[in-house]
This record gives sequence, C-alpha cells and structure tokens, in this order.
Amino acid sequence: MKKLSDHIVNELNEKIIVTALDQPEHGASHEYAVEIPEAGLIHTIRFQKGPIKEAGVNGISNEALMAIVIDRLRGFQSGDLPSRETALALTKLEESLLWLNKRTRERLERGVEGTHNA
Repeated sequence: MKKLSDHIVNELNEKIIVTALDQPEHGASHEYAVEIPEAGLIHTIRFQKGPIKEAGVNGISNEALMAIVIDRLRGFQSGDLPSRETALALTKLEESLLWLNKRTRERLERGVEGTHNA
C-alpha cells in the first residue's frame, strides 16, 4: 500500500486519505481507496485490470475518470465560480484526454487495443 500526497494543499485535502491498495502491474496500481474519516466515508476506485480481450471490462478507465473531472470543472467555469486557474486546469485535462483518446484510436487501427501488445 502506498499513500498519495500530491493532492494535499489545503485543510480539505489534508483530511482526504488516498491510498494505492495493490501492487503495481506494468508500473501502475489498479485499486485506490479514498477515505474521508470525518465523514465516515471510504470509496474504492478500481481501474481496468488486464486487457479487455482477456479480463473483460472490470474497472474504470483513466479517460472516464478524467471526463468526470472535466465535467465538474466545466460546471464551475459556467457557473458563478470561474477562474483563470480553473480554465487552465480544464484546458490541460481536455488536452490529456485528447492524447489518451488518440492513443486508443491508433491502437484500434493497429488491432492491438484490448491487449498487452504495443
């Protein structure tokens, strides 16, 4: 288990405990706990583990999780809380999603999507 701290910048995030629960495979963990002790909440985020063609769909994708954050930031930007910093973060997330989707489309074209093949 590995505790993450990249999110800690204020009192709220100091109280949110994020832990990678599993041993990384291919360099990445697949299961995370998000704990908020004051609220008595523990959420588990499970990412896809293994190629879809071998393991089936068994977890969330990076892209789906990013889409949630993008939607939330778009909401702030269109509401009464817009900011330059949020706009910049939103742009970078949208760009990140674009690159991940590009990678997936290229893998689909090569016939290797859903496998461990490069």
